[in-house]
Amino acid sequence: MDKLLASICCSLNMAVFSQKNATHFHLVSDIPEWLVFFLGHSSADHCSLSHTFPYLTCFMDDAEAHWQTQQTTPLASGVWIETDELGNEVALEASALWVNGEAILLLQNLGEKYRKEVSHLQQLREGLLTQEKLENEVQKRTLKIKQREEEIAIKLVSLTSYRDEETGAHVKRIGLYAAAMGKALGWEAQQIDDIRIAAPMHDIGKIGIPDRILLKKGKLTENEFAIMKRHTEIGAKMLQDSNIPVLDMAADIALCHHEKWDGSGYPRGLVGEEIPESARITAIVDIYDALVHERVYKKAMCEQEALTLMESMTSSHLDPELFKVFVGLLPVMRRIRLEVNEIGDLLVSY
Repeated sequence: MDKLLASICCSLNMAVFSQKNATHFHLVSDIPEWLVFFLGHSSADHCSLSHTFPYLTCFMDDAEAHWQTQQTTPLASGVWIETDELGNEVALEASALWVNGEAILLLQNLGEKYRKEVSHLQQLREGLLTQEKLENEVQKRTLKIKQREEEIAIKLVSLTSYRDEETGAHVKRIGLYAAAMGKALGWEAQQIDDIRIAAPMHDIGKIGIPDRILLKKGKLTENEFAIMKRHTEIGAKMLQDSNIPVLDMAADIALCHHEKWDGSGYPRGLVGEEIPESARITAIVDIYDALVHERVYKKAMCEQEALTLMESMTSSHLDPELFKVFVGLLPVMRRIRLEVNEIGDLLVSY
């Protein structure tokens, strides 16, 4: 694609696909950053768009009929809404057209303008659509409950932040990173919500570690490190046996986030897929965030240096396949890293 068309696609927040067969498409434009989250990777040679966006399943029948007529006039799918890695609604629209002997599908992020127009229309209709208003209220309350659960989790984790160097922004980022990976792996929506809340609690057991060890600046002795390692079991005991799925997942993560792929981790020496997937995900995103952010005891590492180090840890410490998923989501991870920051004691998400 020439530079002019690439610039147009970028300015319109649009991705251009050519049809390879009845179900798969090839991306012929640059991949917009917003699309990486939904595809689950940053390269798109063969995409099943109907699988990624179920809304398109019915539209594809109309698109096929349109392509068979070889019309250059676009056929629009109509607008639908998806949710991005930060929980924001994203308005999307697809268009089918025939260009230079090829079936082309355009996928556009309609952006803030569309959301403002919808908001205005909803205000005009509010008085007439009582049932819709009640349903919206239920949805809002459900969202508030999820937000309250996340806030409770972060408040619990903040108990340990008074005693070590972790920050509120760090633990929130851990949850968002982990949720993005869960989405890319095809997890159910409830599991994605659970890991977003559970992953930040991975180190909650540190509340049971004595200050003389937790706050020690120098290298721990063998006996001190043995005590430090107990934070995994302490955290698991704090969270387990609740019969609440999010806390059960948090208990697994707290217990197993220091297990290693080759079995050399602790506390149980689990190997490979014996380690819960949620804990393997948390280990990757926790290491990434710790490496690329400054702490009082170290400088921030540049991202490429951090990724090189993490790559060297695959097959020994980190799950190599999950690390590939993580690397494919780097644009998503960067956005989370840059937008969730801490100013003094104030947690800010831009």
